[in-house]
This record gives sequence, structure tokens and C-alpha cells, in this order.
Amino acid sequence: MKFANLIFLFNFEKQSTFKMTTSEEQLNALKDIRQMMDRSTRFISLSGLSGVFAGGIALIGAYFANQEIEKFIGKRGYAYGVQGEIDLEFNLIKLGLIVLFVALAGGVLFSYRKSQQDNLPIWDKTSKALFVNLMTPLIAGGLFIIALLINHPNTYSIIAPTCLIFYGLALINASKFTFSDIRYLGYLEVILGVICMFYAGYDLWFWAFGFGVLHIIYGLVMYFKYERGE
Repeated sequence: MKFANLIFLFNFEKQSTFKMTTSEEQLNALKDIRQMMDRSTRFISLSGLSGVFAGGIALIGAYFANQEIEKFIGKRGYAYGVQGEIDLEFNLIKLGLIVLFVALAGGVLFSYRKSQQDNLPIWDKTSKALFVNLMTPLIAGGLFIIALLINHPNTYSIIAPTCLIFYGLALINASKFTFSDIRYLGYLEVILGVICMFYAGYDLWFWAFGFGVLHIIYGLVMYFKYERGE
């Protein structure tokens, strides 16, 4: 009787071990399939460090923009009247383009490095779709801002919120081709832009918080969530 019980227990443990092994293999297979699907439909080489870098560059740009505005108010190196306003506008646009170029260059560099680590192409069908969906609202917003500057030169106070809103819409639009977390950053940018519309005179602070602080927080969250354990 005892011998029969031992055989039963042995067979039970063997079957249980087999079932556990089979279940683990199935879970691993499903995990591999999911990763393959993610790689084919989403751009997963977007690095969180690129967000931190872009946020840092944005804060540096906001600092120099504030310096230019203070110089203009004190007329240190700026002409009086309309010419001074034109010079300030030109300097701010030039500074903004420099910040944009450096931030984009850093983002591409960090994402390229991550794609090499993951052994994935950085420019494929998915990254092209991401680029198109991201740039469409950005280009529309850029043209809208240029039209404002040309036809309504006294509407400087809504340029910063317009940047935030269109940028947020671009992130939301592109989120379906990369990590879904980026959608929440887009929502925050849009909300911040709408709030900024009602607080004229604080637009640079909102701009710095949206493009600087939020980017750094988002980048750190993405890094520790997706890259730290790699």
C-alpha cells in the first residue's frame, strides 16, 4: 500500500512539473510573440535619456531667452521702438531654432545608440510612420505661429501656449507608433498650454516647465521603466 502511494506521489509530482514547465514555455513563447509584435508596430528605440537631454537644453534656452528679454526691457544693446522689438523677436527665434536643433540632434543620437544596443533598425516603416504623425501637427503649428508673427505682431503672449498645445497634439498623434506613455506627456503639454493662455506674462515660465521640466521627468520615468534593467 505504501509502495502504491509512493508511485502515485511520484507520478503526481512528475505531471505537475511537466505542467509547470509547459506553462512556463507557453508564457515565454507568448512573451516573445508580444515583443516581436511590438517591434513591428512600435518604435521602441526611443530613449528616455533623449527626453532628459531635450529638457535640459530647453531649460538652458529658457534662461538665455529670459536674459534677452531683460536686456530688451533695460534697453541694454537694444534699440528703442519698433526696431528693438524686431531685434528681440529675431534673437528669440534664432535661440529657439538653436535649442530645437540641439535637442533633436541629442534625441537622434540617444535613440540611435539604443537601437544599436537592441539590434534594431532606427529607420524603418514604423519610425517613418512615427515621424510623419509627429511632424504633421508640428509643421501645422509652426506655420500657424509664423502667420501670427507676420499678420498679428502684437500677439506674442499666445506663441508659447500655441507651441505647447501643438507639441502636445503631435505627441498624442504619434503615441500609437511608440511607447504609449508618451501620450500622457502630450496630454500634460496640451493642458499646460491651455492654462498658459489665461496667464499672460508668464509664458516663458510655462514654456520652460513644459519643454524643460516635464521632459526631464518623462525621460527619467521612461529610462527607469524600459532601459534601466536592460
